[in-house]
Amino acid sequence: MEELRFLQKAERLKKELIRETVVLEGSERILKDNDEIVFDLGDHYVGYLTVDLSSVGHHQDAPLYFQIVFAEIKEELDQDTDDYHGWISKSWIQEEKIHIDVLPCSYRFERRYAFRYVKIRILNVSSNYSVRIDRLKVEAVSSADYRNVSYPEFSEADRKLDEVSLRTLHSCMQDVFEDGPKRDRRLWLGDLRLEALTNYYAFQNYDLVKRCLYLFAGSTLEEGRLASNVFTAPKVECDFQTMFDYTLFFICVLKDYYEASKDRETLIDLEPVCMRQYELLKDCFDEDDTIDLQKAGNVFVDWNFDLDKKASGQAIYIYALKDLLKIETELGKDVSSIEEEIKRKTEAALRMYDEEKGLFLSNSQISWMSQVWMILAGVTDPQTGRQILKNAENSEAAIRINSPYAYHHLIQAMIDVGLKEEAYEKMHGFWDGMIEKGSDTFWEIYNPEDPYVSPYGGLVVHSFCHAWSCTPSYFLRKYYY
Repeated sequence: MEELRFLQKAERLKKELIRETVVLEGSERILKDNDEIVFDLGDHYVGYLTVDLSSVGHHQDAPLYFQIVFAEIKEELDQDTDDYHGWISKSWIQEEKIHIDVLPCSYRFERRYAFRYVKIRILNVSSNYSVRIDRLKVEAVSSADYRNVSYPEFSEADRKLDEVSLRTLHSCMQDVFEDGPKRDRRLWLGDLRLEALTNYYAFQNYDLVKRCLYLFAGSTLEEGRLASNVFTAPKVECDFQTMFDYTLFFICVLKDYYEASKDRETLIDLEPVCMRQYELLKDCFDEDDTIDLQKAGNVFVDWNFDLDKKASGQAIYIYALKDLLKIETELGKDVSSIEEEIKRKTEAALRMYDEEKGLFLSNSQISWMSQVWMILAGVTDPQTGRQILKNAENSEAAIRINSPYAYHHLIQAMIDVGLKEEAYEKMHGFWDGMIEKGSDTFWEIYNPEDPYVSPYGGLVVHSFCHAWSCTPSYFLRKYYY
């Protein structure tokens, strides 16, 4: 019954999306079989496209048959979708093939797409007529309101970085905070945490964060465990997947939400959900207080199949428990058991530190993310943290960072240990690379040395607008302006 009450609250928080109409004039070009034309909308949009088409020549004596491809970046347009054989379903590819019996026609695509570029290819017409594209109209949708955003006196470089960050978040803010509007379109806890942080400093849509919290709280797995993500249509239903770190981040999202909104009623309402996650996950540790990855299950941390996640998982647990401690203290609860748990798990974390190397080891592996999360969890003091990051930089063996999601945590760790200016330069050095490639939004995966690498096996299903990449706006507003 409690879960039903939570879902009812989430439903009441659902608002009408903000709609924006964008019109692009078509082309005078006359199109026949196998001709194609590309339109550039000039910015990234999420929404519904209407195409106005007309015939030229004799009477239309056969249907028009055409293909349309939607793309977030130009490079997608060069891909042959028949060549995609990755492990993500081909049904995510943004393309349709359409028959139109009578021209002129104003054809509206009922499926929502995420795109800047539109390519139309004429697959077949009769020899008696040709086709002209007269107009494109986009009905863009989002729950993010630019009117709520205030803008500091940014430098030109920071202004552009902020603009692309906000466009990324704007595109992902729909009925929930989606991970990506092109592919997945789901509410994930890890993405939600970073989206919400940026939202507080920009669009300030507190109700959307609150709605997402209640959706998670109202759709748990066995014994009350939170799933890593939630579906919202045709009904609210949690995925079968769990991630140790994502489950814990519900605590962090609630703590951050309370600090931003001062909504004590929601804090009281959802505190038991946080405590339940603590009760379930504290059993994922061995007798020596180190995390047992067999018990913990999947720990995400970064898009990197080579990354050993024992050290990161240990640190994330400590990090989340410190947020739980703040929640319980705010509500006047007894926190002695949580304090003791943090103490024991921190002592165990320190045993992962290799004095000779000056780095934390994760089952003997050196990685950036092990160092980053130990710093974020406060396992080390700032001075030691600075040296650890320097040692990681100098280590050729260190497993590097693969995603903007993980890069966010590196930037935060650098700021936490007092490397604020260095963090600023590294932030620009990373995210600016996507801007220089002409992107209006930030990507799910970005490796400067291999920019178009995809863990899914092809660009056509890759997300070039992804929620967890939006945080430069957060960093700029919170720490630099």
